[in-house]
Amino acid sequence: MAIKKTELYSSLWASCDALRGGMDASQYKDYVLTLLFLKYVSDKAQANPYAMIEVPEGASFDDLIKLKGNKDIGEGINKVINLIAEANDLQGVINVADFNDEDKLGKGKDMIDRLSNLLGIFEGLDMGGNRAGDDDLLGDAYEYLMRHFATESGKSKGQFYTPSEVSRILAKVIGITAETPQDATVYDPTSGSGSLLLKASDEAPRGLSIYGQEMDNATSALARMNMILHDNATAKIVQGNTLSSPEWKNADGQLKTFDFAVANPPFSTKNWTSGINSNEDEFGRFVWGVPPEKNGDYAFLLHLLKSLKSTGKAAIILPHGVLFRGNAEARIRENLIKQGYIKAIIGLPANLFYGTGIPACIIVVDKEDAAQRDSIFMIDASKGFIKDGNKNRLRSQDVHKIVDVFTQASTLPGYSRSVPLDEIASNDYNLNIPRYIDSSTPEDLHDLAGHLQGGIPNQDIDQLQQFWQVFPNLRDSLFTPLREGYSQINVPASEIKTHILQHPEFTAFAQQALQPFSAWAQQANFPAISLDDKPKDIIHRISEDLLARYHNTPLLDKYAMYQILMNYWADTLQDDVYVLVQEGWNAGKKVRELVAKKGKKLTESPDLVIKRVRYKMELIPPTLIVQRYFAEQQAQLDQLQGTLDEIVQQQESLVEEHTGEEGLLVEALSDSDKVTKTTVNARLRVTTDEEEREVLEQAKQLFDLETSTKAQLKSSQEKLDQAVLGQYGKLDESAIKQLLVEDKWLATLQSQIEAEIERITQQLASRLQELKERYSEPLPEITQKVAQLSNKVAEHLKVMGLAL
Repeated sequence: MAIKKTELYSSLWASCDALRGGMDASQYKDYVLTLLFLKYVSDKAQANPYAMIEVPEGASFDDLIKLKGNKDIGEGINKVINLIAEANDLQGVINVADFNDEDKLGKGKDMIDRLSNLLGIFEGLDMGGNRAGDDDLLGDAYEYLMRHFATESGKSKGQFYTPSEVSRILAKVIGITAETPQDATVYDPTSGSGSLLLKASDEAPRGLSIYGQEMDNATSALARMNMILHDNATAKIVQGNTLSSPEWKNADGQLKTFDFAVANPPFSTKNWTSGINSNEDEFGRFVWGVPPEKNGDYAFLLHLLKSLKSTGKAAIILPHGVLFRGNAEARIRENLIKQGYIKAIIGLPANLFYGTGIPACIIVVDKEDAAQRDSIFMIDASKGFIKDGNKNRLRSQDVHKIVDVFTQASTLPGYSRSVPLDEIASNDYNLNIPRYIDSSTPEDLHDLAGHLQGGIPNQDIDQLQQFWQVFPNLRDSLFTPLREGYSQINVPASEIKTHILQHPEFTAFAQQALQPFSAWAQQANFPAISLDDKPKDIIHRISEDLLARYHNTPLLDKYAMYQILMNYWADTLQDDVYVLVQEGWNAGKKVRELVAKKGKKLTESPDLVIKRVRYKMELIPPTLIVQRYFAEQQAQLDQLQGTLDEIVQQQESLVEEHTGEEGLLVEALSDSDKVTKTTVNARLRVTTDEEEREVLEQAKQLFDLETSTKAQLKSSQEKLDQAVLGQYGKLDESAIKQLLVEDKWLATLQSQIEAEIERITQQLASRLQELKERYSEPLPEITQKVAQLSNKVAEHLKVMGLAL
């Protein structure tokens, strides 16, 4: 069976459920990731005898499976892990977790059951013969787990992971290109789990030589496994304190220098001087100044700078405070600016990282052009994010926009600009981004004359100029002049949106806005997807094309259109494509019967249930089959359902009418909370009241009609379900492509793009409604109404003898 990303992720996360309770995420991650690694290298070795990682005899995952239910299962797993560790020089890397630890895994049967269940989850994953394996399927799964572990590990233990979105930005702004040679080097002095290094290497088509150092032993082990899972087994990750004991040195004892560097060091570490004589640093890292003793942010930046070649480029994530804090840090910042080392600063949203909620920035360093640098490019990206649980997360559109603006050095009001060094110097070398870029939302000022005399200020209407450029005649149809500088909307507030939607200019705009999508859909050529295609190549190609096609479309944000595709890719399209490149288009007719293991619940929700048999469709949901092949039968079902709803409504009306205190059916409720078919029949057998019997007969007729209609509806639905199930076997490749590409993918995307077009309209309509209501009643009218109401109150008081 083909591996879908979401199903793989779900299975792996289920493995975490098997361990929760005995330990927290910062601990059980070691167990889950170790088994993921073992399963991967074992399957790879089985599929390829020349795999990079040797799996000795007796150390395959099949040997682990044999341990299920064994009383010595924990000890047995440890032995297998040690065999692989010894054969591949991975001691201290893959044998960090103790699978025989009774304190964490329980004693006796508890440990046996927990570990057997854990092995069983991984047993069903085929990672060796997977056609999409070269697309980093497992590497992505590893990253998925790392993100979730970081989320669950809490503030103090989640710092091993840099969000992949931020990692991509760093990788794309340090100057790696298609021409970068394979022997070029990339370095991370605080490598964590290695995500920054991997993202940087991915930017070079031929890869890079990877070097890293990580202080925490368990985290450096995660990084080593991460490298192997991403097919970078030759990456060099060492353990140790980078500042006090840097491991990467030349023969002369000085720091080794690299072509590129990336880093996300721990923020504002208090004990960075431990083991260092910063005033006489043997590596000369603090020539531009010594960072304060209780804040190591600049220590990492200066180490990174010293570790670059004369043409080297780097990017480092640091807290915003490094941009404006004074004293020793101010002197270092001034020296670095004067030397021209800082190329750019990118301000990020707050609450992105797992170790802290404070806002951070990316400082881009470029030694190569330092002497000629006369400005620093700044980006304020602090407002581009989405909420994700209790954290913020950069969207694909946010990442793309940051990288595009940086690469093109584009000036966007409120977002980015190139700041001359002279301007920075006049601000005492303070780099706080808000000093140079005002990204605040303009205040919505009220117009006093508008409130006093009525009318909407033309200057408020002019602020919607981006709409009037596209809909010039719409403005004239909405507004009429009132007096100089003021107009009035001649459409009721509740009808403004309808007026806009029905205007010919908007209709033309909506049609034109879909043209880039139609052209994109044709160029995307989804039906050409074939075995062994790489899903990541596909999404990169089609997403960049969609972005380019909406480049000059008025009112629509090209990045928002891009995000629509990226969201759909993550939710649905990605899984479908992964299946297609592994099994081909005939996977579209695949139907699986879902059967739960004894004592277990189904892990998947069925798409179709026929006579209690549950079916799951691999790619094409039954609704699409119904729409294309059984629309007439569905229409009859809908009509039957409508008839049933009408019958039930008549029942409710009849019962409501006749079950009040004086109602004729009140006694029918004597033995029941409500009138039912049973209570009605029982009452009919004993009543002698003709009027009551007449009402009861009406109720009985409606209940009988409901029963027969329900039976008819059930029978028709079962026949339709059987026909739908049978239709899957009749599908040929052409029909599958039509259902998947046109009915599922393109139809969904088009509806979402149409919703985005309408959202633009809603923005205009909402603002116009707000302005109309704001100035609908001038102050004199309000004052007059208040006076009239006051007079009425005074008159009433006078009549009541309470006049003042």
